[in-house]
Amino acid sequence: MKKSTMFQSLLQFILTKEEVMQLTELVGYHESARKFTVYTLLQYWTQAAFEQWDGFRDGADRAVACGLTQADYSTFSKKAKVVPFELFKRSFHLVLQKCNRRAKRQLKLPKELLHIGSTTVTVGKTRLPWAPFHGERAGIKLHVALHAASGQPQNVIETVGSRHDGPVGEELADSHIFSCKITHTETRL
Repeated sequence: MKKSTMFQSLLQFILTKEEVMQLTELVGYHESARKFTVYTLLQYWTQAAFEQWDGFRDGADRAVACGLTQADYSTFSKKAKVVPFELFKRSFHLVLQKCNRRAKRQLKLPKELLHIGSTTVTVGKTRLPWAPFHGERAGIKLHVALHAASGQPQNVIETVGSRHDGPVGEELADSHIFSCKITHTETRL
């Protein structure tokens, strides 16, 4: 079977190991692993999002076929538990910075469409006690501004699940450059 590692090669070009290590130091996380590092976890998560894996167990089974190092699901889930979310948030914003077209803003081009959407991810109340949602559920809401023509995210803001979309949507909208369309979805885990 022919292995396609084009996506991982692209990720390594956009976000290098050195940049991830700098972000790791910046958020104050001490890397103690030798084999399954933060960068490996980032590769797993991006591949999981790209191929829409079902979970940690599915990722452990499919990793080698994608050009990733072999790791069992417990290693994957333990590492995911200890690495701070702030690290991955900053790495995502770094990728957005690198893929941004600043020259487009400086030129006076016609307005383009910007999709502003939010998705609510809900879990049991005990998993996110700081984010109460409805009854016995807790949740977070991801507000995303997506450039319609290129399909690239412009900005992401996370809030508790009960926060209204209106004020956050205004933060994401840039009316000088884009016309905006607003959507909302909900996901239960």
